[in-house]
Amino acid sequence: MAGFPTVRPRRLRRSPAMRRLVAETHVEPSNLILPMFVKEGLTEPRPISSLPGVVQHSRESLRKAAAEAVHAGVGGIMLFGVPQVRDERGSAGVDPDGILNVAIRDVVAEVGDATVIMSDLCLDEFTSHGHCGVLAADGTVDNDATLAAYADLAVAQATAGAHVLGPSGMMDGQVGVVRRALDEAGFLDVSLLAYAVKYASAFYGPFREAVESALVGDRKTYQQDPGNVREALREVALDVAEGADMVMVKPALPYLDVLTKVAESVDVPVAAYQVSGEYAMVEAAVANGWLDRDRVIMETLTSIRRAGAQMILTYWAVDAARLLRP
Repeated sequence: MAGFPTVRPRRLRRSPAMRRLVAETHVEPSNLILPMFVKEGLTEPRPISSLPGVVQHSRESLRKAAAEAVHAGVGGIMLFGVPQVRDERGSAGVDPDGILNVAIRDVVAEVGDATVIMSDLCLDEFTSHGHCGVLAADGTVDNDATLAAYADLAVAQATAGAHVLGPSGMMDGQVGVVRRALDEAGFLDVSLLAYAVKYASAFYGPFREAVESALVGDRKTYQQDPGNVREALREVALDVAEGADMVMVKPALPYLDVLTKVAESVDVPVAAYQVSGEYAMVEAAVANGWLDRDRVIMETLTSIRRAGAQMILTYWAVDAARLLRP
């Protein structure tokens, strides 16, 4: 076309109202899930040094923070327990009076069905060796023995009142075993958010401080290789076939391409976990005056939504929900 251009994309960017009107991707508070840590024996919240602004909660502070999250409008809460005593088999995880099961009951009593109450279903917080499963005699993680332990964990957490369980240990067959255990125990309505794609990532460091992990070595024999995509899609397909109601990709930002492929391949809701290392990097840069915190929070969450996540686990859930208020 000769002459001055008649096609002007900038027309649709001329004002905040116009940009809102034509926005292709939206983040809502209901898309956000807040991970929360509760430590046995605490009488007040304890800051986590590598996660500025995040704490290990006492039972009392957890209840208050859960109520605040509900008031902010977040879609869900994911609970992680930190016990005082650990053993080889992670027995504190199935104890009805163990910290995670007690915390689930506390939060259910505080907020009921006002938000979706989720619990992490894994052994790593409860084992003295820090691995996500039961160890064989040679020190490797015994997949099938671990599945039996996960079945017991699932029933314990469902009995405590969790609405959604998050099997996160990356054991083969975990979703099918947990689904069967729940159904046999009468918990037909408890949903499973499967950590279907969980990479052996370097971004988990601050989380391990948060749960006081005793891990020595790594989890590369059960978490996925960061270079693999087809393997991730295979894991997702297996979890959906075994009964997963939702699937998750973890971490989020380094794996947006994987997230998109997963979202395109399934007909169940897809979540992504904006993990501790992603949060810590931004908070460190903000502390140095290098980044605008609010803008970066919203830009990262928008990118994760744009890539295909309907739900985002993020330590900024309450902050972001407040930023999103009209």
